[in-house]
Amino acid sequence: MSAERIFEEAREHVRKIVPSHINITSIDFEGPIVVIYTKDLEAFASNNDIVRQLAQGLRKRVAIRPDPSMLADPDEVEKKIREIIPEEAQITDIYFEPETGEVTIEAMAPGIVIGKQGAVLNEIKKEVGWAPKVVRAPPIPSKTVSDIRNYLRHPKVQAERKEFLKKVGRRLARPRLEGEGWIRMTALGGYREVGRSATLLSTKESKVLIDCGIDASDSAKPYFDAPEIQPLDRLDAIVITHSHIDHVGLLPSLFKYGYDGPVYCTAPTRDMMSLLLIDSLKVSAGENRKVPFDSDDVRNVVKHCIPLKYGETTDIAPDVRLTLQNAGHILGSSVCHFHIGDGLYNIAFTGDMKFERTWLFNATTNKFPRLETLVIESTYGGYHDIQPSRTDAANTLKSIIERTFSNRGKVLIPVFAVGRSQEVMLVIEELMRTGKIKKAPVYLDGMIMEATAIHTAYPEYLNSQLRTQIFQMGQNPFLSEIFQRVETTDMRERICSDSDPCIVLATGGMMNGGPVLEYLKSWADNPLNSLVFVGYQAEGTIGKKIQKGVTELPMTDKGKQIIVNYRMNTETADGFSGHSDRRQLINYIATLEPKPERIIICHGEEHKCTDLASAIYKKFNIETRAPMNLETIRMK
Repeated sequence: MSAERIFEEAREHVRKIVPSHINITSIDFEGPIVVIYTKDLEAFASNNDIVRQLAQGLRKRVAIRPDPSMLADPDEVEKKIREIIPEEAQITDIYFEPETGEVTIEAMAPGIVIGKQGAVLNEIKKEVGWAPKVVRAPPIPSKTVSDIRNYLRHPKVQAERKEFLKKVGRRLARPRLEGEGWIRMTALGGYREVGRSATLLSTKESKVLIDCGIDASDSAKPYFDAPEIQPLDRLDAIVITHSHIDHVGLLPSLFKYGYDGPVYCTAPTRDMMSLLLIDSLKVSAGENRKVPFDSDDVRNVVKHCIPLKYGETTDIAPDVRLTLQNAGHILGSSVCHFHIGDGLYNIAFTGDMKFERTWLFNATTNKFPRLETLVIESTYGGYHDIQPSRTDAANTLKSIIERTFSNRGKVLIPVFAVGRSQEVMLVIEELMRTGKIKKAPVYLDGMIMEATAIHTAYPEYLNSQLRTQIFQMGQNPFLSEIFQRVETTDMRERICSDSDPCIVLATGGMMNGGPVLEYLKSWADNPLNSLVFVGYQAEGTIGKKIQKGVTELPMTDKGKQIIVNYRMNTETADGFSGHSDRRQLINYIATLEPKPERIIICHGEEHKCTDLASAIYKKFNIETRAPMNLETIRMK
């Protein structure tokens, strides 16, 4: 059956179910969604059964949108909305999405925008034609979120995106191939190692790439020259588990060298990876390193992203359906569950995961409708990799800060901008607010505050306790007066030379680059100062060398090679990691529903991958593999 015939059958199905008096102006496939445009939006709104029947019959997500002819000029609509909504609502932004016919009203007091029993919102609906959506304004404005929204609002980008989504829709509707089905996965990077994560999932008729990272320590890339993945334009989809560079660092390059399809991830992952990719360009330029993409390529990634919510199931290939679930690692991180064929096979990739409720997130999802194979990380999967609890981690950090401050020293904490920094901020804020350590300035250098702002733009991805604290109790720990953003080189130099105790959280989590190195150069020779590691340090990084006891560090300063004498007090506050430890990984498999037939281990040093594989096999009697890069495993 041709794609055109599939489209026509879908249209016939819609016309059978939708009553004839409802005016449908067009029906199309836009990405994984069947979009029905109508001049009778209220008729659909008052009859949810129609949409449910359509989705069940088509076996696809269905969106009902107003016919474009009904949408008034956005400038006029914005003016009208501002006239209707009382000033005390404190509108911070109004943005339009012609793709969906929605206008989003962002306000500090969303309840006032809605009005008593929805009175204000109903008036807006009657007056403007667009479908209004009300959201609470993030407590900290994010330049990244704002820039992405503005970019996607541009008329040229909107037109290009609409064409792109139609192209994806047609590719998804291509005829299915006849004959025996099969599934296999190829390890392209991040197997028996940490870094450059990339896996190719192949079926008889589809190819899906999960992650495409770059190694933080030596810029090693996945094996994208392997014949299985070439040519890139044959890929149906790229799925991103989360935004760290070892999982997304080569994504813009793929668009540069032939890929032109969709990227599926959560909305916060899209925004965070944009921030981190742009930052990697800045860091590389400062270190005179060449990067195989530019900012235009990052924008191209954003244009091709199809954001998904947790629990939302979507077709990403003719025979593959994807559902993202919470992984608990960083903001928006996902376990990717693939349902292949008509019940043929189910496989899930955890990505990086944390099977413990943290200060920021709920624990990794461990229940699925069906699951035959699980691909799981093993960063801390070694026999001795048992981490302290979050409470123990907070107490350790408290002791280190108390001891350092009593010696009039400074505390330097290298962090990744996303995840660990926010957790450490929450702990320090609580310790200072409750008087458990004395108040002192906490300087945030690098992208930390911007990454924090993105967290507040997506409160639904935080755990319920933190959401309640921020939005119902009005206690936003991220807005504490103790936190000061380092905005200039002069300010950084002043902090480095200041004699008073302070805490600095600076990006460059493994210390191979970033502003953390500037503080290290200034404070490294003083044993009264403390360097505190709160995250994983990969082999070959400066952070790992310091952990191993190095006393001399070759570094660059203003273009010159120097030797830094390292005498700082070195501490590790385990328990802050966004990765599950050995005990949590085993517990995750013990509580997993349903139990898989096979478990594949990745994202860990070689001995940790093989050791965890052996332990899982012995404990659960489940077939377990720890493949090497370039190995292919047939699932069915």
